[in-house]
Amino acid sequence: MLPASSEGASLAQPNETENGCRLGFIHMAARGIGQVISAQVLSGTTLTLGWLGYVPLLIWAVSQVRWVELFTDRRRQHLLFGTVFCLFALWLVRRDFDTGVSYHFIGMTAVTLLLDWPLAVLGGFMAQLGLLVLGRQDLAALGVNGLLLVGLPVLIAEACAIGVERAQPRNLFVYIFCSGFFPAALTVLACLSAALGLLWLDGRFAMPEWLSDFVGYLWLMMFPEAFINGTVISALVVFCPEWLETFNRTRYLQAPWKEDER
Repeated sequence: MLPASSEGASLAQPNETENGCRLGFIHMAARGIGQVISAQVLSGTTLTLGWLGYVPLLIWAVSQVRWVELFTDRRRQHLLFGTVFCLFALWLVRRDFDTGVSYHFIGMTAVTLLLDWPLAVLGGFMAQLGLLVLGRQDLAALGVNGLLLVGLPVLIAEACAIGVERAQPRNLFVYIFCSGFFPAALTVLACLSAALGLLWLDGRFAMPEWLSDFVGYLWLMMFPEAFINGTVISALVVFCPEWLETFNRTRYLQAPWKEDER
């Protein structure tokens, strides 16, 4: 995150020229998607509402975790902490440009399919705490960023996974694309829209007139996120299908010639 001495200084620099304004706005939007939104560009009401929404989500996730199974199953423990480490590392890997553009990926779609939604929420929260310790995230904005970076992606991934499971498909690629690839792309769209909505409602960042031009950049963000999550899910389905909590091995991996089971 780029440091800023004051709100005015952080918002004035990107508006020096038209190109600078565009790059500055892309930076703000990308932070809303894959990184964090600084507390300096959010109102106190938004920060409070973020905590009021994120804390109940964490409590609900804690209540839904099968703790006895988690404490007795070393494999699940290794999956949880290994996933948290990979997620934390993914959020640390970012590209900062001299113009102020900063971007990194989310990865919560694959995490949700791997751990199921309660542990995915807690795992995302633990990764957030790691960013907080390193000074990559503001404590005041932890609730808002938690809803954008963890809550919303988990909601989309879980809803798509439930929809696919209700359809009872037997084609393996339906799971890979409809539970992994497309939900990850939808996550970018939803998180970007939510981040822009917060900035617009708070009124601390002037929305430029060329907002429609940002659609071109949106596709550049959606496809890599979808590709990364889809690739991870494809690899897990092939090599370690038992790791995926949302994957029905009996249905997807059965022999295609068993007509009596159709």
